[in-house]
Amino acid sequence: MINEKLPKIWYGGDYNPEQWDAETWAEDDRMFKLAGIDVATIHVFSWALSQPSENEYDFEWLDETIERLHRNGVGVCLATGTGAHPAWMAKRYPEVTRVDYNGRKRKFGGRHNSCPNSPVYRHFSTLLADKLAERYKDHPAVLIWHVSNEYGGYCYCDNCAAAFRKWLQGRYGSMDALNKAWNTRFWGHTFYEWDEIVPPNALSEEWDGNRTNFQGISLDYRRFMSDSLLSCYRLEYDAIKKHTPNVPVTTNLMGFYPELDYFEWAKHLDVVSWDNYPSLDTPFSWTAMTHDLMRGLKGGQPFMLMEQTPSQQNWQAYNSLKRPGVMRLWSYQAVARGADTVMFFQLRRSIGACEKYHGAVIEHVGHEHTRVFRECAELGKELRQLGDKILDSRPNAKVAIVYDWQNRWATELTSGPTVALKYANEAHKYYDALFKLGIQTDMIGVEADLSAYDIVIAPVLYMVRDGYARKVEAFVEAGGTFVTTFFSGIVNENDIVTLGGYPGELRKVLGIWAEEIDALFPDARNQVVMKQTVDSLRGTYECGLLCDLIHAEGAEVLAEYGDDFYKGMPALTVNRFGKGEAWYVATSPDERFMSDFMAKLTADKGVLPLVPNLPAGVEAAERIKDGKSILFLLNHNAGEAIVELGGAAGVDLLTGSGVSGSVRIGGKGVAILEREG
Repeated sequence: MINEKLPKIWYGGDYNPEQWDAETWAEDDRMFKLAGIDVATIHVFSWALSQPSENEYDFEWLDETIERLHRNGVGVCLATGTGAHPAWMAKRYPEVTRVDYNGRKRKFGGRHNSCPNSPVYRHFSTLLADKLAERYKDHPAVLIWHVSNEYGGYCYCDNCAAAFRKWLQGRYGSMDALNKAWNTRFWGHTFYEWDEIVPPNALSEEWDGNRTNFQGISLDYRRFMSDSLLSCYRLEYDAIKKHTPNVPVTTNLMGFYPELDYFEWAKHLDVVSWDNYPSLDTPFSWTAMTHDLMRGLKGGQPFMLMEQTPSQQNWQAYNSLKRPGVMRLWSYQAVARGADTVMFFQLRRSIGACEKYHGAVIEHVGHEHTRVFRECAELGKELRQLGDKILDSRPNAKVAIVYDWQNRWATELTSGPTVALKYANEAHKYYDALFKLGIQTDMIGVEADLSAYDIVIAPVLYMVRDGYARKVEAFVEAGGTFVTTFFSGIVNENDIVTLGGYPGELRKVLGIWAEEIDALFPDARNQVVMKQTVDSLRGTYECGLLCDLIHAEGAEVLAEYGDDFYKGMPALTVNRFGKGEAWYVATSPDERFMSDFMAKLTADKGVLPLVPNLPAGVEAAERIKDGKSILFLLNHNAGEAIVELGGAAGVDLLTGSGVSGSVRIGGKGVAILEREG
């Protein structure tokens, strides 16, 4: 439970009372009650208001806000406000603003414009967090601390250059070790003094964001920047914990956001929280996968849905409305996959600047007689009805997909073999197949214990971290099923190629070696031709993107390429290793292959779908609590769906009705069934 002061699924969101007057606050109080709002996130971007000058602090307005919310039964998620520094700071201390990717010094403006290695920024942000924690440490309304907001963005200033060199000294110890790790004899890049090293950006090694001459330098700068921003968070975290050791602390993450290694960040969050903003056309399975990744950051611990929009966004190219029922459906999708909160940005819609058209529980019309408000109030009523029945329940997945931010950086920084290779997309292909089969799946990092799973899938494991190959071997030897794909086992964690043939350190467990890698043009296809029918795998499938030209070294060849000069070479292999087996998918096959392949692997291991014959467009997810299964069935279709439940009967927690045999779910509808485990 996030905080026992409020033992239910929290319902609320970002609230900016400083933008309004007392008359509006009174309306907010009334409408929050109507909607069932019980948590408000405040002070997210209020640094300038709380600290109007270098030596002046004013918290009276915040005192009044917290007291008013508390008096009206609303708890507080209290933000430190450090996501945007005040104008006086940029004026008095110009070094606090960032230098961008193109080497341009920023002026005051926007948000997330503070250099993470600025001593000035670190001093004032930590001091503000300390003062807030000291002031509100005993206030009963404070349920959780929210440090800064949506950390992200890199800086390339002189402060960062100096800090990068120090970070490198800590990582490598000597210049000789660094030169070896970066292979700097290439292009005459040998460094002799630490101050010869400059940040990799458009002025030095990089262009177009992810294109670089030296992968090792660019990879380390991403690690360094992720660590730098994390250090800023940790300074505030420590300042808060000094005063409130028992109040949880978080910051809101952003799903598959590419710039930060969230597995490293999660070690320092008491609870993971994240902001969910899919488009109207985002695949439902992509959103589900992101929720599962957020849950996986702390080993399956429930997370906070910190932000979503009640209706529409304002920053996408096409900001479609959420159709009737979709806000409720997507809220329960988050809960189904581990969220113990449902929260919005924003509770009342702003009247000016860039978020004035971002959706809100209370729209510009200012009253409760809107479709959006009615839907929010109905959901609030349901969440009160559910009480604590779902809190702290956990999934029990036997299949896991490995996701590694550092591997993503390395894969997408590499010079070839194709610009079309997107690491997260390849992970999603496997996830999507399992999702459609109704197989519960965890998203895990490279440090996760594999022994809890029957099947572990590591798509595009280009970078093999130190010791990971041995970890995979132990998992397979003990009876596990391991799957990896083309372009795996290529480099170590410094992006240096492992010699002796691809897939490098994975060659032993996979029983194959890859001689060449062919990159296909976007409109080109090859075929995966099964040598024989293997359970659900049969016939011919299409493939594209990349094709590894591999040779079997003990592995059994189950499928071959059907075209080009490498026709007849292996495309799918399995290697028996100890009590388990290791699969290699040498290309990127079509959706039909993925479905058949995942069906075979899960059937072989006795991993059953949550419900049999899941209808298209219906999502199934399960959380376990006190020996009981809580099965979520979410109908993403516009029309009614009938879901066969098999032999298990239960009670629909939303209606209180007993359910057995099958359940009818209306278009965009939800059923939550509590069953014996």
